[in-house]
Amino acid sequence: MERYLRATPIIDSDNRAIREKARDLTEACDTIPDKARSLFYFVRDDIKYNIYVPSDRPEYYIASRILALKEGFCVQKAVLLAALARAMEIPSRLHLAAIRNHLVPDKLKGFMGGNIFPTHGYDELYIEGKWVKVAPTFDLQMCRQNRLVPVEFDGKHDAVLPVYNLDGKPHIEYVEDRGSYEDLPFEKIRDWRIETFGPDFFDRMRQLIEDRKTKG
Repeated sequence: MERYLRATPIIDSDNRAIREKARDLTEACDTIPDKARSLFYFVRDDIKYNIYVPSDRPEYYIASRILALKEGFCVQKAVLLAALARAMEIPSRLHLAAIRNHLVPDKLKGFMGGNIFPTHGYDELYIEGKWVKVAPTFDLQMCRQNRLVPVEFDGKHDAVLPVYNLDGKPHIEYVEDRGSYEDLPFEKIRDWRIETFGPDFFDRMRQLIEDRKTKG
């Protein structure tokens, strides 16, 4: 398990802010499941889900950066949870998958040319002798605003994105498993996105982010 506890330049679990936040979040917890649960709910709800953030360079994924910004998309939030877990001696790794989001907004769907997200990221935490899948992706406020089913985690069992929303409409469909990683596989993420969205994806994404900033 040592490699899943090691700090990396991206999963910087040795960063002072990361370690202090992990300690603060778990100081009242007696067991590993309780600690994992506390870390999960912090990342789920206190780190706002935002897909409109830079993602074309490795430094945009650094855990301590996401902690400071208090926002990020699925992979960035997964990196932060992995770092917080490692700071508390809970082995963690990243898991990637291609998913279909049946409820993606029309504007974003048009930008992407469909509803496939080729690099959805979540975590696997090693708890009580087994790897547990955990997806801290959508914050509670976003779920309430969009009638999504929030992911709930008891510290012991898998907690992945739900198949249906609160109205019974299809939501998330896992399309392809892309495996587990001890560190961020940035080059693979970049290549899978270019393969799905085209070679100009990152240029178009940067422009979209700038346009949204301009409009406020």
